[in-house]
Amino acid sequence: MSEEETLKARLPALALERLQSLKLKDGVATLILDASGLDMLARDRMEVAVKDTLRDAEGVSEVRVAMTAERSTAQAAAPPARRIVAIGSGKGGVGKSTLTANLAVALKRAGRKVGIVDADIYGPSQPTLLDTKDERPRAENNKLIPVPTPSGIPVLSMGYLVEPGRAIAWRGPMAGNALGQLIEAEWGDVEVLLVDLPPGTGDVQLTMLQRFKPAGAIIISTPQDLALIDATRAMQFFETGGIPIVGIVENMAGYACPHCGEISDPFGLGGAEHVAHEKDIPFLGRVPLTMAIRSASDEGHPPAAGDGPEAEAFAGIAARLAEWLDR
Repeated sequence: MSEEETLKARLPALALERLQSLKLKDGVATLILDASGLDMLARDRMEVAVKDTLRDAEGVSEVRVAMTAERSTAQAAAPPARRIVAIGSGKGGVGKSTLTANLAVALKRAGRKVGIVDADIYGPSQPTLLDTKDERPRAENNKLIPVPTPSGIPVLSMGYLVEPGRAIAWRGPMAGNALGQLIEAEWGDVEVLLVDLPPGTGDVQLTMLQRFKPAGAIIISTPQDLALIDATRAMQFFETGGIPIVGIVENMAGYACPHCGEISDPFGLGGAEHVAHEKDIPFLGRVPLTMAIRSASDEGHPPAAGDGPEAEAFAGIAARLAEWLDR
């Protein structure tokens, strides 16, 4: 019997009936449960029962529970309570866009209705990451219609609004107006809108805070000190604007040699987790530095859509975000 099967055997009957997936990796047990028809009290009781049951299981150091539920007919008829989650960083090159694309895919696999706004006016990456470089959005009733993607994630990007390869020289108001068109588009039944922000704390970020007030922000950083200094500035920016920090993600954490399998840490290890503890904010998880993530991203195939170790890393982060959204 595998470790995951052993954990399933320990689950309370109600949780076992509603179990959609259970994965155990590096001591973290991640469960997705169907909460259809349950009120908030029943959901809370089921989550507490699961965590109490598995917390002391052999090989388990942490239990994460995410819940999904089908909406009732009455709920489906009402406009969705759409929430914006900003994905930010203090500097470029830390993998923010890759995290956004894969986090969206992982959330969709967990039953969430999610879309992406690529707000990086200087280096829009989502058309490449989601394999839509040749697509263009259409408009109806003065609203943009998001571009469908092979991953099933609707997306709008600054990259769709300019000619490919052309430099963008926009002043602050122009960038703010473009961001408004993307966020105020016809998003349909999307309930969670992930906004891939440009690096830093400039005009686009200010427009986001002032006009659209995100429900929360996720900060991504690589482990080295320089990136962490900039990530701390990004956290302070959101906190000053009254935006809760969902947590911090450590990217490019650990590289497995393709020849010998030895793990090395070219950018260091644990820096983002240390900052999370120091600032008393949640640490959402690590994403390894792998050729698989790089090559799949270049080809427009988010690794989170698969079942390998890279997908599990993104699924764990998505589960933590889902927990935060449910609370």
